[in-house]
Amino acid sequence: MLCKMGFPEDVHSAVVSRSVHGGQPLLNVRFQSCDENRKIYFGSSEPEDFRVGEDGVVYAERSFQLSAEPTEFVVSAQDKETQEEWQMKVKLTPEPAFTGASEKDQKKIEDIVFPWQQYKDSSHLKRQKRDWVIPPINLPENSRGPFPQELVRIRSDRDKSLSLRYSVTGPGADQPPTGIFIINPISGQLSVTKPLDREQIASFHLRAHAVDVNGNQVENPIDIVINVIDMNDNRPEFLHQVWNGTVPEGSKPGTYVMTVTAIDADDPNAQNGMLRYRILSQAPSSPSPNMFTINNETGDIITVAAGLDREKVQQYTLIIQATDMEGNPTYGLSNTATAVITVTDVNDNPPEFTAMTFYGEVPENRVDVIVANLTVTDKDQPHTPAWNARYQMTGGDPTGQFTILTDPNSNDGLVTVVKPIDFETNRMFVLTVAAENQVPLAKGIQHPPQSTATVSITVIDVNESPYFVPNPKLVRQEEGLLAGSMLTTFTARDPDRYMQQTSLRYSKLSDPANWLKIDPVNGQITTTAVLDRESIYVQNNMYNATFLASDNGIPPMSGTGTLQIYLLDINDNAPQVNPKEATTCETLQPNAINITAVDPDIDPNAGPFAFELPDSPPSIKRNWTIVRISGDHAQLSLRIRFLEAGIYDVPIVITDSGNPHASSTSVLKVKVCQCDINGDCTDVDRIVGAGLGTGAIIAILLCIIILLILVLMFVVWMKRRDKERQAKQLLIDPEDDVRDNILKYDEEGGGEEDQDYDLSQLQQPDTVEPDAIKPVGIRRLDERPIHAEPQYPVRSAAPHPGDIGDFINEGLKAADNDPTAPPYDSLLVFDYEGSGSTAGSLSSLNSSSSGGEQDYDYLNDWGPRFKKLADMYGGGDD
Repeated sequence: MLCKMGFPEDVHSAVVSRSVHGGQPLLNVRFQSCDENRKIYFGSSEPEDFRVGEDGVVYAERSFQLSAEPTEFVVSAQDKETQEEWQMKVKLTPEPAFTGASEKDQKKIEDIVFPWQQYKDSSHLKRQKRDWVIPPINLPENSRGPFPQELVRIRSDRDKSLSLRYSVTGPGADQPPTGIFIINPISGQLSVTKPLDREQIASFHLRAHAVDVNGNQVENPIDIVINVIDMNDNRPEFLHQVWNGTVPEGSKPGTYVMTVTAIDADDPNAQNGMLRYRILSQAPSSPSPNMFTINNETGDIITVAAGLDREKVQQYTLIIQATDMEGNPTYGLSNTATAVITVTDVNDNPPEFTAMTFYGEVPENRVDVIVANLTVTDKDQPHTPAWNARYQMTGGDPTGQFTILTDPNSNDGLVTVVKPIDFETNRMFVLTVAAENQVPLAKGIQHPPQSTATVSITVIDVNESPYFVPNPKLVRQEEGLLAGSMLTTFTARDPDRYMQQTSLRYSKLSDPANWLKIDPVNGQITTTAVLDRESIYVQNNMYNATFLASDNGIPPMSGTGTLQIYLLDINDNAPQVNPKEATTCETLQPNAINITAVDPDIDPNAGPFAFELPDSPPSIKRNWTIVRISGDHAQLSLRIRFLEAGIYDVPIVITDSGNPHASSTSVLKVKVCQCDINGDCTDVDRIVGAGLGTGAIIAILLCIIILLILVLMFVVWMKRRDKERQAKQLLIDPEDDVRDNILKYDEEGGGEEDQDYDLSQLQQPDTVEPDAIKPVGIRRLDERPIHAEPQYPVRSAAPHPGDIGDFINEGLKAADNDPTAPPYDSLLVFDYEGSGSTAGSLSSLNSSSSGGEQDYDYLNDWGPRFKKLADMYGGGDD
């Protein structure tokens, strides 16, 4: 089957609504492309009115009204590669006005027959085969049915000879939203299946097709437009439920305030979507219940009455109603919103002082002190430029002693002193102050007299410090003024002319060289020492001393003054040679020594200087010669060819240029040494030249020797002390050492406690600690007898090693006669260990000899501690 590329028809007709909106789809043109890869571009002969999309849908570019006559334009299709172009004429016919139909007419189903109309076109396009125009079908939205509801019946005039099948395509049929419109394929009956909503889809563009049983197209498709007729089923909706606006107070009638806007989802070109606004209420109703009006079409709110005053009414609340059906109260739907109008402040109230005169006081010589607090009232909105006050002094302060600052919180004016005030000059100030706002007053409003006030400020007299005149005081004086000489008089003045107080007293505060004293009554300054310009306390010929002047006021005050003494130089210092020591070689060349004359005085009592050698001793001029090379410098050199190495004192007479001249003889210590080829002293000579003589070397060696002897003596003493300590420890025979015979067992009973001897008595008895601080050990369970304790011998701090035996014997005798020393002759307490011991009886142990055969008389020789045993065993039958 051959494919013919292009539009299937030369003229395409469509019926659209009379009112066309920008962006509204109008119809769909069909283009048959035989090659899917070819890119086809659509265009319009009226691009300012119509635009063709890539899918063939024709859109309105702008909103306009169609005339009663059909609107024609050409739709073109072009292949950009081959530049081949196709054209088709489009006729748009406005739909007739919908006048409604009776229920009987609506039940009558209209037939649409293929072809519905044929006519010839004489335009430049090719002659059409068939052409028909189907009037649009108007269907009200929100229909209650029943569904499916029959709309029209489509049939072809060929159905008498052929068996045809009918179908519809387009959005609402086989395209989303699908299933809204259906067609009976046999009868061609087109029906709607459910209620329509114009706010979702305002119109449907369908195409009806007629094919035979083999699917061959027998008729060209026809366009069917179904317009959804709007019903008033949507209330107006405000964009905001609460609208906020502002208007300045005092605004004239007709001042624009704000605009409120509502929208209606119904057709805006029909009465269902045409809104009208009105004000239902105003709160408060002061000063008039109709302070505002609203444009019923645009929603603009303006003022209609004068008298807006923020100080009386700060905010208005309006209830705004929007009604569709052009505001018809009977058939229209309405909604409300709230408009809150805030009356903004303007500077229509000037600041007013709360008093006509304010008072304050300030001590003299005080600055940065608040002396008065000015209070004002302003009815404007607080903390705004129309409320914030600014204060300006208009009189009474020609020298600028005061300033007025504004407290940002209270809006008060703070009168502050910025320059010191002298009571003796001004005792009172009367200031004139004006108050104004940061922004000018509204037009027509003037400042009342209450915007100006008077501030009376009293100055309080206080005791002020005396001051020296002049300060500092400069005195020119030649140095060398003797002690006790009157130098000058340095007095102070007391600014307190109106206070009754005695005269001032003077004292010295600072005198670095202690050269001066001041009379405490009249301020006369005399010297206590000779003034010396060359003193370390004089800087740049200037000597500074500070004096104090004090009064007896309440409280006492004092002031200081500086006396500057410019000391004029006199020729009181003779020049001296510098340096004091020099080095030269013992040969004639090179042997020059450069010297400089130094004089503490200044011109003209200093250089140029005269240098010469004295006549005595004669060896000086015989060995040396001096030549002046400048005003302050001279050169000393050997006169003879060779001078033996050593240290020579060369006197030099130096005379200054003062009047009268001052001269002195300075001794230059010259060290003559052997030199190498470079003119430098050798190492030995350098030591001598450095001033390190034989005596100094001997002194250093003696110090080293003494230090070594002291170290050796300390070492010997340490070793001797260690030997003495070891000797003391060896005096006790290890076999006789009591410590080896004293055993300590952790057993029950009190008998073993007799071993708790204090062994320190045998070693260092003077270090024995009292019982109260002994460490806790084994304690006896019996009581200690109460007797006077005997006096034990005390060993000397540094005993001789040979007397330790005597010391032990004396201590033993004292212990034997001490009844308070253990063991005590009292009842002892032993711990009970229970019965059934596996140990044998001690009675089974037999001695090598019987008790009667043993001689116990030797117990009597053991001392009082064994007297009890001697009586028991050595005393016979008793």
